[in-house]
Amino acid sequence: MPDNELLAAVQEALAGVVDPEIKRPITELGMVESLTIDDDDVVSLTVLLTIASCPLRSTIEHDVTAAVTSVPGVGGINLTLGAMTDEQRAEMKRQLRGGIAERAIPFADASNLTQVILVASGKGGVGKSSVTVNLAMALAEQGKSVGVLDADIYGHSIPQMLGVADTSPTSLDGMILPVPTMGLKVISMGMLKASRDQVIAWRGPILDRALHQLLSDVFWGDLDFLLLDLPPGTGDVALSLGQKLPNAEVLVVTTPQQAAAEVAERAGTMASMLEQKVIGVVENMSYLDVECPHCGDTHRVDVFGSGGGAEVANTLTTRLGYDIPLLAEVPLDPAVRVGGDDGFPVVVADGSKPSARALTELARTIAARKRSLAGRTLNLTPVG
Repeated sequence: MPDNELLAAVQEALAGVVDPEIKRPITELGMVESLTIDDDDVVSLTVLLTIASCPLRSTIEHDVTAAVTSVPGVGGINLTLGAMTDEQRAEMKRQLRGGIAERAIPFADASNLTQVILVASGKGGVGKSSVTVNLAMALAEQGKSVGVLDADIYGHSIPQMLGVADTSPTSLDGMILPVPTMGLKVISMGMLKASRDQVIAWRGPILDRALHQLLSDVFWGDLDFLLLDLPPGTGDVALSLGQKLPNAEVLVVTTPQQAAAEVAERAGTMASMLEQKVIGVVENMSYLDVECPHCGDTHRVDVFGSGGGAEVANTLTTRLGYDIPLLAEVPLDPAVRVGGDDGFPVVVADGSKPSARALTELARTIAARKRSLAGRTLNLTPVG
């Protein structure tokens, strides 16, 4: 087969390879960077993954190899997998939108007065979502206008904890109105699914686009605070939000347990890498108050050990070069779990509980603080 005919046949075969996440041909997405055929009819090509850590890397490699080697006359294949640049990803996203520009994220504007706080943790199970909803409610009870965005795309629990798991937001001319509940404005992917048991398995550009839409297409109005409940760890969501919300600040949640403290430090370090300020650490499930059946006194039991929160705060202070305080020690309290299950957070269900008092005091501290330039990037250009 003449070289030009073989090349056209290979290109046609590649057009049949569909990206397993985006569901579009890799040729349409600009993923085939180079394609050559040598004198021995060996095909050499470079395919660009949307991100270097693409979880479907092996699937794409298999599909491309199978498509090329199925073409009659091909003598072999040399396949190189690379990763798109930021500019190439931006062009692909523009193409996916049909050339229509994305709406701007209002919170990304340096002049926006909303305090955006990303509630992060190094691992799951530390009560990060419980801290988020109770902190939001406590801020609202202090007269603040508060929005809550459930950025835990896969493990969203905010709707359940706020009693709106079966409520869908209103859409108005392409604009989404957040669900109002107990003085908060709330949005979550859990509210946008066709059914509560539907599984979301997005990564890469689809996940990035979903996060952008939750920030840009939702009409939040004027907010004093926007709290984002992040998924645990330092994955795609944290990276994407760090790029989209350069003025956001990070609140790290951990437990007293040493294992939790060590991974929580990574969440704070990730924030620093994205040039976001860490405003403090919350130690959740710090201790359990137990009434002794013999003496009647209340004794403090360190169920998960002690000192983890202070250790994270001290380590991050040293590592990042500015003061990162331990803002709260929230006791282990069954009322927090009950409030989350019932959709009525403990700070409003029973403000007298020790956990509710600690979370309310945390809200007062955050609401009263003055925003420092420490830990921030000022984006100044030297003159002269």
